[in-house]
Amino acid sequence: VDIAHSNGKAFYISGLYILSTNVVFQAHHVTRSKRGQVVGTRGGFRGCTIWLTGLSGAGKTTIAFALEEYLVSHGIPCYSLDGDNIRHGLNKNLGFTATDREENIRRIAEVAKLFADAGLVCITSFISPYTKDRDDARKILESAGLPFFEVFINAPLEVCESRDVKGLYKKARAGEIKGFTGIDADYEQPEAPELVLKTGEVTVNECIRQVVDLLREQSIVPSGITEEVNELFVPENKLKLVQVDAITLPTISITKLDLQWVQVLAEGWATPLKGFMREREFLQVQHFGNLLDDGTINQSIPIVLPVTTETKQRLDGCAAVALEFQGTLVAILSQPEFYEHRKEERCARQWGTTCPQHPYIKMVMEGGDWLVGGDLEVLDRIRWNDGLDQYRFTPRELKQKFKEMKADAIFAFQLRNPVHNGHALLMQDTKRRLLERGYKRPVLLLHPLGGWTKDDDVPLDWRMKQHAAVLEEGVLDPTSTIVAIFPSPMMYAGPTEVQWHCRARMIAGANFYIVGRDPAGMPHPETKQDIYEPTHGGKVLTMAPGLTSVEIIPFRVAAYNKTKRAMDFYDKDRHAEFEFISGTRMRKLARCGENPPDGFMAPKAWKVLTEYYSSIQKDQ
Repeated sequence: VDIAHSNGKAFYISGLYILSTNVVFQAHHVTRSKRGQVVGTRGGFRGCTIWLTGLSGAGKTTIAFALEEYLVSHGIPCYSLDGDNIRHGLNKNLGFTATDREENIRRIAEVAKLFADAGLVCITSFISPYTKDRDDARKILESAGLPFFEVFINAPLEVCESRDVKGLYKKARAGEIKGFTGIDADYEQPEAPELVLKTGEVTVNECIRQVVDLLREQSIVPSGITEEVNELFVPENKLKLVQVDAITLPTISITKLDLQWVQVLAEGWATPLKGFMREREFLQVQHFGNLLDDGTINQSIPIVLPVTTETKQRLDGCAAVALEFQGTLVAILSQPEFYEHRKEERCARQWGTTCPQHPYIKMVMEGGDWLVGGDLEVLDRIRWNDGLDQYRFTPRELKQKFKEMKADAIFAFQLRNPVHNGHALLMQDTKRRLLERGYKRPVLLLHPLGGWTKDDDVPLDWRMKQHAAVLEEGVLDPTSTIVAIFPSPMMYAGPTEVQWHCRARMIAGANFYIVGRDPAGMPHPETKQDIYEPTHGGKVLTMAPGLTSVEIIPFRVAAYNKTKRAMDFYDKDRHAEFEFISGTRMRKLARCGENPPDGFMAPKAWKVLTEYYSSIQKDQ
């Protein structure tokens, strides 16, 4: 090749290098530390390369993509370079000779260097069978001052061959593929990798945990990132000692509403909170909708404990206080911090209104003039003894259930109302779409809110009966559905609160979240118009910071199709076929003991509703 006619560019022809000439390396004006401030949501430069090496079928791609998903969901910018994908583009002109393999790895190392220099965690998944090539890749990264972690995906040949997803081993054994690594070409095992993952013995999740632990040790991943749910229960081996201490402490009497928030905190739904918010956390939530002390963690609503001025004066300066409910000690609040409860400002920021007739705002305004924050040590699991405790699963328990069901996708549906067939249609459609996307075992988390609700909402016990009837009639598949109670009180704070609902389900392991019309909304007590625009909740969720590990399933309007005599997704071009049955009309029909149109709700589920409204009339 005549360099004089190449315009100074570099060429590579299999087995032959043509070098560029007259090129000078240009230094960036932006430093890595400065770039790290704006890449990702956690700040700090984290550029590095994780080099996954191993036989075909060892699990490199599976681990690479799972690790990429994990890191991105926790605000760590990341990109995975897959061997097959790269050979579709950048390296499509390379074969599998020793020389071409060397060039393949060199190019990948150079690309990985660029990604890492940009501040990303770059994951490469290539067989890279030769020690020299991997060592050269390490030199390329480390000479640029970028960390390089070699991870050996160590699966025995027989395990890899038994997987053989691509059928390559079979072809190699038949002589259709020559020079196949592990069959008629050598694989040189790493002698001193940073990590060895035995994928034939441990799960993908365990492999990810080991890699994340390595990255945490190397300060690539912040120490605050953890998959562990932050439960606040006293360990069993310390319980007796803590109980003895609690008896000696001054007390704060808490309300049923406060106890519900204690349960939320204790079970880890508000991870990483360690107790009721201190002023710093409260201000972060009120002004930014996030906790900011360890990255950006979505926490859109304050979780606070109001107290009276008398209580503040009595306890200010105490090292610890005990919380008691109806004469029973439930928790210790350590290093309590008292600060002003600026009620009107809180309500204006949280609800966008200060209307005193709003049911939760009313409770705020009537509550204490001070807030007290501090770390919680909860003495025992909160039990309500209402016949429904068997549905109250903690995030850890739900994760275990999903694991036992071998779920590969968990889609959550938050609700505070009875389930009609429009809701069911949305859940059925979500499952269908997940199956079409390649998931094998999607599981529905039907997760009714179980804390305080306003007086005209259907009570929890009746809602649970109604949900059971929906499952009994097969409207939802009971074999792929978990019905559980979410312990949070309802605040009716619209798009602000719906972020809390979504993130709490994310803590429990959900990776898809169905958002409905006007989530967490209600009519304005004075104007009777919706306080919040009905579509804003769904729109806000798609933009909310810190919810990256959950995919939002947008609400589709469902209405009663008079032609099909069933709930159907609304089509404005066929408007005449549809009838919208409002909640007001549904309640009126139930109160009168009348039936809705066939197909609106499962008959047994409707019967539960009519029985509920009948019981109200009898009580009155």
